[in-house]
Amino acid sequence: MFYVVSYDIPDDRKRDAMAKILLDFGSRVQYSVFECILDNELLDKMIARVSQVISEEDRVSIYPLCARCEAGIRIFGKGEVTKDEKVYIL
Repeated sequence: MFYVVSYDIPDDRKRDAMAKILLDFGSRVQYSVFECILDNELLDKMIARVSQVISEEDRVSIYPLCARCEAGIRIFGKGEVTKDEKVYIL
């Protein structure tokens, strides 16, 4: 499933920690916005790690996009939608 993850975290250290976590799961498309392609197991792992960093003053939003919605994404200017790369290990 395709997810857009955004965050608003006022503390610099926690914000940097969040970015490092999300880079393990997806691609940064804006300073505090990531695109992630995750199965349920990876989503659960990401949520567990995110939950360890945030507090009441922070906000993290995870938006799932179905295949139909994903197909309707439009990018204007520089950039492209994150794609699921096929990897073959021989």
